[in-house]
Amino acid sequence: MKIIAIGRNYADHAKELNNELPDKPVLFLMPDTCVLKNNKPFYHPSFSNDIHHEIEIVLKVCKEGKFIAEKFAHKYYEEIGLGVDFTARDVQAAQKAKGLPWEIAKAFDNAAPVSEFIAKTAFEDLKKLNFSLLVNNQLKQSGNSSQMLHSFEQIISYASQYFTLKKGDLIFTGTPAGVGKVNIGDTLKGYLDGKELLNFEIK
Repeated sequence: MKIIAIGRNYADHAKELNNELPDKPVLFLMPDTCVLKNNKPFYHPSFSNDIHHEIEIVLKVCKEGKFIAEKFAHKYYEEIGLGVDFTARDVQAAQKAKGLPWEIAKAFDNAAPVSEFIAKTAFEDLKKLNFSLLVNNQLKQSGNSSQMLHSFEQIISYASQYFTLKKGDLIFTGTPAGVGKVNIGDTLKGYLDGKELLNFEIK
C-alpha cells in the first residue's frame, strides 16, 4: 500500500504558501509507515519545531489500474475518508532552499492520520463535499471539493500514467487554506459533510 498525495490543489492554499498554481496535479508519494489509524494520538517528532496540519479528502483505491482514462476513473474508488497530511514546514523550507527532495518533511512515520472510510454512495454530490478541521474546537480549515483545481477523476487518471494504482492505495486530494502549526496538547477534529471522522490528540 502506498499514499499518493496531491499538492497545491486548492488555489487559496497555494497562495498562502506563495506557490504558483499548477496546470497539472502535483504528485508526491508517502510510504505505508505514514498511516496513523483509529484516532490514535500523533506524537510530535523531535526533528521539527513547526509541524503544520493539512486536512484532506482521501480516496481509497478499490482495484488495480494503469493508464486509466478520466471517464473511467470513478470506477477505481468506492470509499472516501479524511486524512491529515502533517508537514514539517521548517524542514521542508530548509530542503527546498537547498534544492533537495523534501520527503523527510512529509513522509515521516505517522505523518498521515486517516479516518474510517465511508461508501461514496452515502454522499449526495461528490463534487460538493464539505470538509473541515477544528483545532481545540476552533475552526482552522474548511473547504469544498468543488474548489479543487483538479477533480478526483483527473487526479486518478493523471497519477495512473506514472504509478500503477493498487487496491488499498490511498489518494490524499489536497488541502484548503488555513494550514497552521500544531502543538503538544492540541486536539484535532475532522468533519466530512457534517460527520466527525477524526478526533485525536497531539502528544
